[in-house]
Amino acid sequence: MNLGYHEIVHLITHLLGVHFNAGSPGWLHPLVHLTLFWGPLAVSLCSVVFVIRWLRGYHRRRTLQQSREAFTDSTGLVGSPYAYILKNSKLDQAALVVLGLLAMPILYLTLELPKLIINDAIDSGHFPLQEFGFDFSQELYLFTLSGFFLLAILVNGGMKFWINLYKGRVGERLLRRLRLVIYRRWRSGAGSERRSEIIPVVTQEVEPIGGFAADAFALPVFQGGTFLTITVFMFVQDAILGAAALALLPVQLVIIPKLQAKVNRLSRERVAEIRSLGGELGEQSANSFQSIKSRPVAMSLQRVESIRLKIYRVKFFMKAINNFLSALTPFFFYAIGGYLVIEGNLSLGALVAVLAAYKDFSAPLKELFRYYQISEDVRIRYNEVIRYLSSEKAPEVAVPKTATSG
Repeated sequence: MNLGYHEIVHLITHLLGVHFNAGSPGWLHPLVHLTLFWGPLAVSLCSVVFVIRWLRGYHRRRTLQQSREAFTDSTGLVGSPYAYILKNSKLDQAALVVLGLLAMPILYLTLELPKLIINDAIDSGHFPLQEFGFDFSQELYLFTLSGFFLLAILVNGGMKFWINLYKGRVGERLLRRLRLVIYRRWRSGAGSERRSEIIPVVTQEVEPIGGFAADAFALPVFQGGTFLTITVFMFVQDAILGAAALALLPVQLVIIPKLQAKVNRLSRERVAEIRSLGGELGEQSANSFQSIKSRPVAMSLQRVESIRLKIYRVKFFMKAINNFLSALTPFFFYAIGGYLVIEGNLSLGALVAVLAAYKDFSAPLKELFRYYQISEDVRIRYNEVIRYLSSEKAPEVAVPKTATSG
């Protein structure tokens, strides 16, 4: 039996237990088609492209990594920030990953309990209720579930606090170690002829590497796990609302990496200009005031300002796109979810729970995009440090353009 496009979409809705017919509002049909057909199709295509390009990029990185072994051995640094972080904090990274995974069940409870409070305690007439051998009145059951909800929030917040504290300790310890490595190599004669350039290298350029060391493996696990937990929760409540949450994700997966590539190029220019400025200031500090020329410094400061303004424009544009798409998705929830509640295909508690979950749904997604941006910046800084510590030129490491999770 040959099925047309519209028949396929309506077959999907029937399989999900929802029946849209000629009596349904006209505006609902394009939203359902986008949510159940075009959105999942775009997510699938983006996933396939991402995997293919990641595999190609991984092969290129491995090939270039082998060509850099002698180069990195001469600096005392391994060839990538991930390898350096693992080498010096393997056990700490494993502990952070485990703590992140343990936080996921508690997170799911904080999403599930509000639905139970609305559906089973507030909007239910089946009382008195017997649970676990106890008789509950409606008020007692409400206060009991609310108490569990408060406890879950406290445990979830406590775990986040200790994870963040632990990450801070790991990052600072590795940053101190990295600065010592750079300083010792500089003392042994490494670096450029302008010896004062070591100041911005040790202070400013490696600072973000320490913060990234705490998040290198723990953040993708914790935020990725949070994203998957919230996604699973929304699909459990209603598959259509779960699909609606992912409908606009491909737009972000396509646009953000292209904009980030431009930020990467500007970041390289900024690092080189700041280092040059530091060298110029160091040379002038060793000369008499009569021989100092302010024009090179003024021009360098102007170039740094221009580069940073370009970076701001691109970064804020990316942020504006993310904010718009994050605000647009609830429109699908109110329109489609509200209709399902009216038709009796979805409980009010489930819709409220999905809306509350989506409030936290965009946060881990933003963190994952931010992680990708920071990982690219750290990769650039780390490679520049290696280039600085060696008289040779470090081979450039290609990065897949579509990578979104670092």
